[in-house]
Amino acid sequence: MVTDAPTDNHGRGEAFSPTDLIATSLGTCILTVMGIVAERDKMNISGATAHVVKEMVPKPTRRIGRLTVTVTLPRGHDLSEGDVSKLKRAAAHCPVHASLHPDIELTINFS
Repeated sequence: MVTDAPTDNHGRGEAFSPTDLIATSLGTCILTVMGIVAERDKMNISGATAHVVKEMVPKPTRRIGRLTVTVTLPRGHDLSEGDVSKLKRAAAHCPVHASLHPDIELTINFS
């Protein structure tokens, strides 16, 4: 896998940065764990997506400062409030989420 630093950090910005891969890992982990719960509980969440916005901070050292995830559940599937609550709990407990440093602000929104 080819990675590159962003242009504002001595790179060419021609490939994903290592921190982009962390953001991507978070989004895919959330969807994977939600998929496991959905399969177990016979929920249809096909077409669900996750959009992750990564914000870097420069100090005290350059690092990810905030990750904002928006999970969009498909319309037309018969999901109860209880189903959505289970999916939200699953999203908050994915292994990548549990592995992130506590200084990273993390928000998971559902639509």
